[in-house]
Amino acid sequence: GSEAASEQGQEEEAEDRLKEHMDNLLNKSAKTRQAALQSLRLAFSSKTLSEFLLERRLTLTDSLEKCLKKGKGEEQALAGTVLTLLCLQMGSGPEAEEVFRSLKPLLVSILTDSTASPGARQSCATALGMCCYIAAADLE
Repeated sequence: GSEAASEQGQEEEAEDRLKEHMDNLLNKSAKTRQAALQSLRLAFSSKTLSEFLLERRLTLTDSLEKCLKKGKGEEQALAGTVLTLLCLQMGSGPEAEEVFRSLKPLLVSILTDSTASPGARQSCATALGMCCYIAAADLE
């Protein structure tokens, strides 16, 4: 029993850290936002968090949208990577499609912006391709 309680405590602690990172995506400091994106990237690529993310997908989508719009180079590249991992975590359901559909115009905009950094453009191209493959219901 105590092992299960300990495991649940660790999981709640991990979720609290994820919530904190998600809150930090809205911080005024670019360094803080980038650190939060890096932490989310690591968390999303090392553990299945589908339930946790499904409940918070709209908040996370809004935060990623702000990072893509207002951020520069490195922040945009990290946001694209986190978006790709978010789609992978959520799978091919209607929720992932909704996230993809809302951010697709912004990804295309950054991808076609010749003044955007090469890293940001590449990350947005990858996010566009992966999310389209996973989450787009429309075959076009």
